[in-house]
Amino acid sequence: MKTTLDLPEDLLLEAKILAARRNTTLRAIVESALRREIRPDAGVANPDPEKFEVGPLGFLVFKKRPGDPPTTPATVRAIQDEIDEEDVRKAMHPDGR
Repeated sequence: MKTTLDLPEDLLLEAKILAARRNTTLRAIVESALRREIRPDAGVANPDPEKFEVGPLGFLVFKKRPGDPPTTPATVRAIQDEIDEEDVRKAMHPDGR
């Protein structure tokens, strides 16, 4: 179904940049964000239950242990990039090739 959205220019630009960085479409970014917002507990795959847990808003959060280094935006971006790359591989090769 087609629809028209009126988004702030800066948000649209960020979404387009994210889509390009993840080698996906703006539509996929918007769809994913809406699904997370509407059903925050559905479809959240935890890639490593030893490191992460699903937080109250449906996002993965780090399990913090004493002595763990501080979590930085760079750390989060690196982990998200790894997860995104795996998602793209699965989407492009659903048969596991």
